[in-house]
Amino acid sequence: MASKQIHAIIVPLDGSKNSLRGLEMAILIAKQFNATITVVHCINIPQHLEFQRAEIMEEENKESESIINYAKKKIAENGIDCKSKVIRGDTGYNITKLANSKKQRFDMIVMSSRGRGAIKEIFLGSVSNYVIHASKIPVLLVK
Repeated sequence: MASKQIHAIIVPLDGSKNSLRGLEMAILIAKQFNATITVVHCINIPQHLEFQRAEIMEEENKESESIINYAKKKIAENGIDCKSKVIRGDTGYNITKLANSKKQRFDMIVMSSRGRGAIKEIFLGSVSNYVIHASKIPVLLVK
């Protein structure tokens, strides 16, 4: 195993089964290194939905709370310290901004890939692709 110690892990979650696989992997790593996990959920409301913003925000806040609470419970069951953040705005940008922050030190990002096909990724891009290229810390991508 690597000689570098891992103290803090970021785990972005969107509530999908894929993202929960990333959480499971982060829990395994955190147990091994006695690290903390910071669960991150991003809320990004497109501009064209601006008029429905209040309704959407209420729904998104409920979903975010549900995702975070599930993750906290799962992490606590494994005896790991957990923090959480809900961030508003562009998902990939905000994950890397947090990871590259000077205020908090993180050692790793563990996240899932939705497994989009190569053609779709060329046209649509992907959060995991952005994070891999913009992060200054290691990223473990779980399929």
